Amino acid sequence: MFKGLRTVIYPAPDLKKAKEWYTAILGIAPYFEEEFYVGFDVGGYELGLQPDRVPGTVGSIVYWGVTNIQETWKKVIELGATPDEEIMHVGGNVYVATVIDPFGNLLGIIQNPNFEAKEQ
Repeated sequence: MFKGLRTVIYPAPDLKKAKEWYTAILGIAPYFEEEFYVGFDVGGYELGLQPDRVPGTVGSIVYWGVTNIQETWKKVIELGATPDEEIMHVGGNVYVATVIDPFGNLLGIIQNPNFEAKEQ
């Protein structure tokens, strides 16, 4: 029944600043942009920004796959994210970390060569 992760939506009360920040860390422009929502296509998955939601760091953690966690960590910190859980080796060749984006949302990153999204 479930097909896998499709969309993650982060609250973005200042939609313009959030769009600029995520454009910088992702290195891509949004595929959809309106005053009520901005959407990015990140490797076939959607990262959405909504201005009418409240940021927070409790609840589920969504981890975005990265090729090089060290480089990604450095870039998001340089662009204004705050460290939450620094890079941790969690077994095999898998590494995880979390940051708080400049808007108060928890953002997870994972380097896991054992898991790649599959076409349905």
